[in-house]
Amino acid sequence: MGVLSSTIDVPTARGRLARLRGLTEAAGVSAVLVSPGSDLRYLIGVGGGSFERLTALVVPADPAVAPCFVVPKLEYAGLGHIPFDDLEVEVRPWVDGEDAHALALAGLPPGPMAFSDTTTALHLFQLRDAGATDQRPAWPIVRELRMRKTPEELAELRAAGAAIDRVHSRIAEWLRPGRTEREVGSDIAAAIVEEGHAAAEFVIVGSGPNGSSPHHALSDRVIERGDVVVVDIGGPLPSGYCSDSTRTYAVGRAPEPDVASAYAALQASHQAAVDAVRPGVTCQDVDRAARRVLVEAGLGDHFIHRTGHGIGLDVHEEPYIVEGNVLPLESGMTFSIEPCIVFQGRWGARIEDIVAVTADGAERFNNRPRDLVVIPG
Repeated sequence: MGVLSSTIDVPTARGRLARLRGLTEAAGVSAVLVSPGSDLRYLIGVGGGSFERLTALVVPADPAVAPCFVVPKLEYAGLGHIPFDDLEVEVRPWVDGEDAHALALAGLPPGPMAFSDTTTALHLFQLRDAGATDQRPAWPIVRELRMRKTPEELAELRAAGAAIDRVHSRIAEWLRPGRTEREVGSDIAAAIVEEGHAAAEFVIVGSGPNGSSPHHALSDRVIERGDVVVVDIGGPLPSGYCSDSTRTYAVGRAPEPDVASAYAALQASHQAAVDAVRPGVTCQDVDRAARRVLVEAGLGDHFIHRTGHGIGLDVHEEPYIVEGNVLPLESGMTFSIEPCIVFQGRWGARIEDIVAVTADGAERFNNRPRDLVVIPG
């Protein structure tokens, strides 16, 4: 299988294409080539991934030159519901043996071209050989479209947050001593779909020492009474907009005093970051707010990743909440707030909410308790 598709209404898609043209011209490039991935889904509702056969949307900066969609003829049959004519996008189907890369470049004025992140080296090299010798990244252009969510996108992310909250509310059904992380994770993955997601994109159940590895995923370790367990889960709604939320649980009994003390500092760090969010504040300012609390608590060395990442059609996208990113926040931007503490080989903890920047602060899309919840057992 190659190209997949979703739905997008014509006025939205036309508006996004028009804005992309303007941004492309402002960036000083002649055209943007968008390969299958979330950018293509965002622009015209076509999803899927890149394969050896070229599929690409080419959007010229010159409004006199129509955008074109280059697609293998064998995939085009599955895209009959995409309103290319209404979008004023020229479709260029091709068959094996034709030079699809030259077809994508036909009719373009000379000049540098920008390419989306999902354009593989296989296609970049062939496009270069076909004439696109001055190649530039498209992410600085496309991110300007996608970073600020519309009310409709915010509604989808709000719904995704509520859906993943419902899964966290059920964790006590599955998390107990004597079960493996993998068994618990399998139940959680099923619940993610039951609660309204199209799929479970990731399920992390990090128990005891495995909680000190932020991207641990699952293992056959048997959960023990007294374990601190990190549960980080998420996935896309049918619309494609994603959830991502982490809570930390204590199994069977209240945590030891040193664990409780460190976790209290983590809660304060999380709240400080949320309180820092408002228009005009930079991404690194939010990261610093979270980090400052943990440093003052003597836990700075145990916070080993950035404070957050943007979210939308991708779980990880712009903007990134990290030291060195001086991008000012704007209303409509959405991202995670997820400080962590890890004690290598012993335990770890993370609290993660998705927030949206509002006119005067932050709206949380996740609202489950942020305490270290004790699961009986």
